[in-house]
Amino acid sequence: MNTLNTIFQIPEPVNEPILNYAPGSRERAELKAKIAELRGQVIDIPLIIGGKEVRTGRTADIVIPHENKKVIGRYHKAGPKEVEMAVQAAAEARQTWGRMPWHARAAIFLKAGELLATTWRSTLNAATMLGQSKNPYQAEIDSACELVDFYRFNTWFAEQIHDQQPLSPSGSWNYVDYRPLEGFVFAVTPFNFTSIAGNLPTAPAIMGNTVIWKPASSAVYSAYFLNKLWQAAGLPAGAINMLPGSGGEVGNPVIASRDLMGLHFTGSTGVFNGMWSAITGNFSKYRGYPRVVGETGGKDFIFAHESCDPEALKCALVRGAYEYQGQKCSAASRSYIPRSVWNAIKDDLVAQVKSVKMGPAEDFTNFFNAVIDKGAFKTIKGYIDFAKTAPDAKILAGGDCDDSEGYFIQPTLIETTNPKFKTMEEEIFGPVMTVYVYEDGKFDETLKLCDETSPYALTGAIFAQDRAAVLKAEDALRNAAGNFYINDKPTGAVVGQQPFGGARASGTNDKAGSIINMMRWTSPRAVKENFTPPHDYRYPFMLEK
Repeated sequence: MNTLNTIFQIPEPVNEPILNYAPGSRERAELKAKIAELRGQVIDIPLIIGGKEVRTGRTADIVIPHENKKVIGRYHKAGPKEVEMAVQAAAEARQTWGRMPWHARAAIFLKAGELLATTWRSTLNAATMLGQSKNPYQAEIDSACELVDFYRFNTWFAEQIHDQQPLSPSGSWNYVDYRPLEGFVFAVTPFNFTSIAGNLPTAPAIMGNTVIWKPASSAVYSAYFLNKLWQAAGLPAGAINMLPGSGGEVGNPVIASRDLMGLHFTGSTGVFNGMWSAITGNFSKYRGYPRVVGETGGKDFIFAHESCDPEALKCALVRGAYEYQGQKCSAASRSYIPRSVWNAIKDDLVAQVKSVKMGPAEDFTNFFNAVIDKGAFKTIKGYIDFAKTAPDAKILAGGDCDDSEGYFIQPTLIETTNPKFKTMEEEIFGPVMTVYVYEDGKFDETLKLCDETSPYALTGAIFAQDRAAVLKAEDALRNAAGNFYINDKPTGAVVGQQPFGGARASGTNDKAGSIINMMRWTSPRAVKENFTPPHDYRYPFMLEK
């Protein structure tokens, strides 16, 4: 019970500065030492249920994507039995975690943020570099900076939510009790961002919910260290329970539980649709209507106007399409460029794409690393092979794929004469950018084409110096992207600056990194206290005189 007589205020958050890992810097030396340490061991990763390590004996190897015969860990897989254990652990922990004062929960994640910004920084970055094949910069902005930002900002948003209280007329006192949901939240996280894996379970937890968390099978390595970070910050047993495993073995029994009251998801549109459908079919068994929050696919665009800055456009195309091997839901994968601009930039753009240095993440001179696993390699290669034989497309750069030592796919640039070409419409989730060249003067028609081509609506960008063109694009593409950029690449949303999420087939647009998302994880109770209650049921209008 809280016995402190004070009104708690979260320190106003600021975004964590990005370290540069330049030669000779302290952070570079620390990171390289941690990489060497982790490479030298094979970690046995258990389930975490009720704060205890659970080993099922059903294991899978964790390999480095850019060195796919190098095993750095083995994780145990959960099944229906372990799901049942986790549901029980979450229910037991809810009795204490859900009743803990909000500021005490916030303190745990503020501490986690500070630990991550300092003594844990190299550990999470090294784990992300090795397990997910990210270069030092991509790891730094993800597993360090963005996740620190989530913990600082989400706790601050929690304070703002609790501070929102109704009016109280004379004679009464009204207030809102922000309760956790009456059951657990199921957090399902992807491989591509450690920060997402660290945010989706903790955002509901900050609001008092207990969580069952299924990390992506290809990112269990960094997930294990996230658990260790939370334990070091003082997270109580059972507040977050980690269950790696297959979607069917874990997801199906979780969704079948009557205690499910929320889904916090990032992943593919198809998987999300299936889970939502399963939840809808189970309405009769739940205590209430589960909150469903999802960020799914994207077919993100860069649209250029004749007035654009060609140098800025080229930089955005290379960074937007190929950073982290295009494995960002926000990655640019289709572009619309006027012929006059294309003629001016094509040769240099092709040269820049060909100049991208590819190799292991441990080599800090590499811009580009491997895709996550064999399945992704096969899928992406299929799109490239299709483009190689298509009569209405040609590969201008890249196109080579080699998985003999690591899952390496060259950054690939395709030009098509068909605005509805397969790689213009479908999400690839890999280092493939397709360019459609439109005729000068057909800006309006091509804007309409961009809006109608893809079912997704996650991110997009307009490049133009002409303000009238910018305004026209903003209006025409208003529903085509939940995060819209002007003269900037469509990736790199920062917590507290660009709340992230999209609509249409890209999700529920509940904006991770904002108060909007945090509001989804509470069930408010309005309370009225009457200081002067009436003593007579009869109203004045009932009197005859």
